[in-house]
Amino acid sequence: MPLVKYGTEQANKLKKPLFRFAPSPNGPLHLGHAYSALLNEKLAKAHNGSLLLRIEDIDKARSSKTHIAAIHRDLHWLGLSFKQPVRYQSAHIDEYKPYIQQLKAAGLLYPCFATRGEIRAAPNNGITDPDGAPLYPGLYKNLPKAEQTTRIENGEPYALRLDMEQAINQAKALSNGGLTSSEIGEAGQVTEKPITPERWGDVIIARKDIETSYHLSVTVDDHLQNITHIVRGRDLEASTDIHRILQIILGFEEPLYHHHELILLEKEKLSKSKKHMSLFELRSTGVTAQEIRNAFQKGAGALNALMSHHLKQ
Repeated sequence: MPLVKYGTEQANKLKKPLFRFAPSPNGPLHLGHAYSALLNEKLAKAHNGSLLLRIEDIDKARSSKTHIAAIHRDLHWLGLSFKQPVRYQSAHIDEYKPYIQQLKAAGLLYPCFATRGEIRAAPNNGITDPDGAPLYPGLYKNLPKAEQTTRIENGEPYALRLDMEQAINQAKALSNGGLTSSEIGEAGQVTEKPITPERWGDVIIARKDIETSYHLSVTVDDHLQNITHIVRGRDLEASTDIHRILQIILGFEEPLYHHHELILLEKEKLSKSKKHMSLFELRSTGVTAQEIRNAFQKGAGALNALMSHHLKQ
């Protein structure tokens, strides 16, 4: 995948290619994570760039020090090294607040008091977002300001949602109508791919208890860390819609995206929640880091075969 100019020609001369691997510590790493990390390493070296590690640990309920330690151990075992320091999102919560205020000032956020149960029970004709969750049906969106204030002052839990319709309108005005992401294909060609953020509805930007969200944090982090290339699995491709909208509105430069193929087990993507075989478990069966690296060089199919072989033993 050849290096393509990032941003303006002048900006490209000043920016060194910078990639990142950004796991969430809510479970053990598996071969899919290994594939993504090794691909980032390969491309960073090919472009004479650097690779950062970011631990996306804003979800305090699901993140743990045990999982963080295991991530470091697995990545070290694979022979991966990263430009220091490692960024832990939980240590930078205050850095996200100015961008929330910027979105508020633009009139794009509103408090939502709906529970998950209310959203599931609300009629929406079975429409879901790209992650398969019920599309938010607009509950509490038009709540009078006075009632919003009273509920918040009474300590009622709430989330700040992005008014997607207004966000799209503002982004179109700022980008002269063109809402796209710059995607790099397998052969290195760059295409401007239209985004469709409306399929996500009014996404959550922050919560009262967490004060940020995955979508906001990852967008702000990529900006603050000067990430030029975002290489991640196809399962995250749809979320680019939201990240691009936020980048445009917040005035961030656009990175280049590459969404790689997934490692599958019986045609199903690997998942922590489904307890698919972890790197630690593979290691315990005798698989070596070099075997994984050798399979990686041959492609995702070889990694699939490696995993399937050891599952049958």
